[in-house]
Amino acid sequence: MTANFIRLVPHLIGLLPLALLIGDALGNRLTANPIQYLTQRTGWLALALLLASLACTPLNRWLGWKPVMRWRKPLGLYSFGYASLHLAIFGALDYGLDLDLIAQAVIEKRYIIAGFLAFLLLVPLAITSTTGWQRRLKQWWRRLHRLVYLAAALAVAHYLWLSKDPRPALIAGGILAVLLLARLPARQSWQRVVQWRYERTERQTGPRR
Repeated sequence: MTANFIRLVPHLIGLLPLALLIGDALGNRLTANPIQYLTQRTGWLALALLLASLACTPLNRWLGWKPVMRWRKPLGLYSFGYASLHLAIFGALDYGLDLDLIAQAVIEKRYIIAGFLAFLLLVPLAITSTTGWQRRLKQWWRRLHRLVYLAAALAVAHYLWLSKDPRPALIAGGILAVLLLARLPARQSWQRVVQWRYERTERQTGPRR
């Protein structure tokens, strides 16, 4: 893949679903409950893109896929964009910007509390995603951005508690768990296992001609 195409991939991943949503809206294909459809789609896209951004570092560390590191930031920002759209649809279209109703819903429904907390955690991460903020915060930048895993866990809980079918949320939770485990400092051990298996295969098959 060329460098330009590699930089283009996360933008295609982030913008294509939005284009499809706009196409559905223009074509009157938003189902019988368009607000619910838009709310669910934008929320699911926010979670999916967040998990995709979190997968970039493990893919680089464990499999050596270095180009994906260029995708981590844009995928995270697209996730925040869809989360913002998700919240805007909830507050403006579903609750008509009625602050009393919104506050009551937040207090009474645990899935809204989890989702709102996840969004609040993503706000400072999106603001400080630039290299300028990384230089200003220095070692604190990395510590701050570890909150993304808590935000992802809250997003999974939000998805699980509001869904009638828990399987998609459980799958998302399983993916998040794998990504968390992939951050454990076991890369050198894994590389030794891979090297050992390679050497054993070479001994069994003999030198290649």
